[in-house]
Parts: sequence; structure tokens; C-alpha cells
Amino acid sequence: MEHLIGNAAVGQSGGPTAAINASLAGVLRGVRAHAETIPKIYGMKNGIEGLLSDRLADLTSLSRDEERLSLLETTPASALGSCRTRLPDPDKDDGTLARTVEICRRYGIRYFFYIGGNDSMDTVAKLSAYAEAVGYEMRVFGVPKTIDNDLALTDHTPGYGSAAKYGANTMAELVRDCAVYTVPAVTVVEIMGRDAGWLTASAGLGRFIGAGAPDAVYLPERPFSLAAFDRDLKAAFDRHPNVVIAVSEGIRYEDGRYVCEGLHSDTKDRFGHVILTGAAAALKEHIREVFSCKARAVELSTVQRCAAHLASLTDLCEASEIAAFAVARAVEGESGRTAIFRRLSDDPYRIAMESAPAAEIANKVRRVPDEYITPEGNYVTKAFAAYLLPLIRGETSPVYENGVVKHFEL
Repeated sequence: MEHLIGNAAVGQSGGPTAAINASLAGVLRGVRAHAETIPKIYGMKNGIEGLLSDRLADLTSLSRDEERLSLLETTPASALGSCRTRLPDPDKDDGTLARTVEICRRYGIRYFFYIGGNDSMDTVAKLSAYAEAVGYEMRVFGVPKTIDNDLALTDHTPGYGSAAKYGANTMAELVRDCAVYTVPAVTVVEIMGRDAGWLTASAGLGRFIGAGAPDAVYLPERPFSLAAFDRDLKAAFDRHPNVVIAVSEGIRYEDGRYVCEGLHSDTKDRFGHVILTGAAAALKEHIREVFSCKARAVELSTVQRCAAHLASLTDLCEASEIAAFAVARAVEGESGRTAIFRRLSDDPYRIAMESAPAAEIANKVRRVPDEYITPEGNYVTKAFAAYLLPLIRGETSPVYENGVVKHFEL
């Protein structure tokens, strides 16, 4: 296909990760490799919100500065800023879609790269479809990102490996810390994961590699039962006095109620999702009442996604590579698609990069499969460990100044 000549725009959307800037660096390297086709690239400040409010930064010189790109890819959070905004459905559009394309016309933008998760791929699908419908030739491509690892059709997502590495290591450290006393106690560690337990599952990795690991792991893929929970705790107390439990923030009872409900209002985010927090705190109170022992709740919270000092080298490398792959596919003529990974083998670890329709990924959730969860529903399996291990391997070499990691600033 004849190459489409024009400028590019890139944005970051949704929750930040330790690898999302590596994805941005990958897009910039990809554009640099196709400079004859894409002469200029703009960064959308705060994602689609920045484009709609005409807040674009010229990143062309940055794309040619490898030293700054290297610093960028080891910097956590979103260098361009992020947003939680999606484009409207065509039947409810108030002119936003037309304004989006009009701004792209004004800046000569023919390539649009969006780094994000489920909701972000909705924007990719809608913008691609609208541009085609109004006859504006533009290649729109999704670059996968989310610590939740819940994007459909891909083996894993950039950002997950680093967050999982942090989770596995932090859990191993917590288990050792909790084991120093002989007084019976339970520590409940709450880990991000609304509908999918991929991140919480990483807490159990230590059991399979000789590292510290919790006594039980509860994921939202299985209904939560207080009776079963109490039995698991009793069995753990029979082994040792200091019990550690890992739970997803989104665990819920058989009737669909979140374990955290009742501790806070039913506040919702901009997408209508109930804001979850407090599963560990709710279980802490239950433990104190039933077992009359010391109990505490620990929330790893946003530290899970910004701990770039403990990032997975595999994760950062793949984030950059699949972003550059997305640019190459767009130059070759693809649009309305998302770059994905297909695993070829665990050991040796081999993957292939492909693309899939963004519309088949948008707003869908890929949950932890049955073979990765024990029949009792209270732990992960050896098969999950084999899946996860390649994603967390390799250490980065951050630049330190005065004992603190140096970060990139736009």
C-alpha cells in the first residue's frame, strides 16, 4: 500500500504504569524510523482531552534524542498526563467527533496513537470509524497498557509485568516482616483489581519459587465466602501464628455485593464504575470479631503502578517494542486496530506481536482463567507461575541523583 504522508499524534490515557512512558518512547522511536512518512509528531497533553482543548506539544525533537528517550522510558506515570475521558457514541455525539477530526486536519495529523487500556481502545475504535465515515484518511492505532492485564485478545499488557514484580516482591517482604512475632495476627493485603485478579495473583508467586508468599489469595474471578475464608484462616493458624492474606479490591460475595460495600458511599467514577476501596479493612474487622486476634489491613494502592525503581526489564523492553510495532503497522496501512502479544512458549519465553480490531478489545475484560486458580478458589496454580515468571524478569538501571531516582520531565 502507498504510504500516507502526514503528522502523528500520541496520547496516554487511563491509569499510569511504570511502563507507559516506555510505550511513549517506543512510539517516538517508531516515528523516527519512519520520518520520511511522518515528519512531525505531537503529544496530546492529558490524552483526548488535550487534543480537544488544543493542548499539543511538538515531540519531534524528543523523538531524535536517544538519551532523553532512555530517561523517559524508566520514568513512572504518564509524561504527557492522562485522562479518563472517552469519545461519545455516534448516536449521542454533540459534535465532539467532528471537532476531533477537525483538529487533526488543522495539524496535518494522519496518524493517531493512543496508549491505554479497555476504555482507551473504545476511543481508538470510535475515532477510526468516524474518520473513515467522513472521508478523512487517518490511521488510528491502539498501544496496549494496563497493570490490570485484563485486555482481551492479548497474552499480557505492558505495565503488568512491572506491577506484578512489585507485588510479588512486596508480598515476600511483608511475609518476612509479619513472621517475627509469636502473637497470633492476620495481615490482609489489598491489591488492585476490580473485575480481574491478575495483579493480586502475582502475590502468590513466591510459593513456587522459594520466596515469601501469603497463606491465601482471593481473586474476583471466584465468589467470596466468609465461611470458607474462616476455614482457610483456621487452617493457616494451625501452621503458624502470623497469617498473611492477599485479596483483590474487587472481591465480591455470591450475590454480587462487593466485600468493601458499607465502608464508604457508592461513589462512581466517570465511567460509572463503583470506586472500590476497603475490602481489606472490612475483612480486618471480621477477623477481629471472629478470631479475637490482632488484625491489620494494608493497601498497596497506587504504589503498585508507579514503583519504577522495581520495574521489569522485560516489561519496559516489550512496551517500547510493541509501540514501535504499532507505528510500523499503521504506516503499512492498518487502522482501528490494537497491537497485541501472542505467546509462543513459556520456557524459553517467546512471543509474537500482532494486531487485532480495537472494537473487539474495547470495554471487554479478560479474566484470570480457571487453570490459573486452585479448585478451592483460594490460591493460584503452578501454571500461573509459569505464565508470570517471564514477564517480571530482568532489572533496570535507573539514574540516581543524590540518592533519588532521576525522572524525565517534559
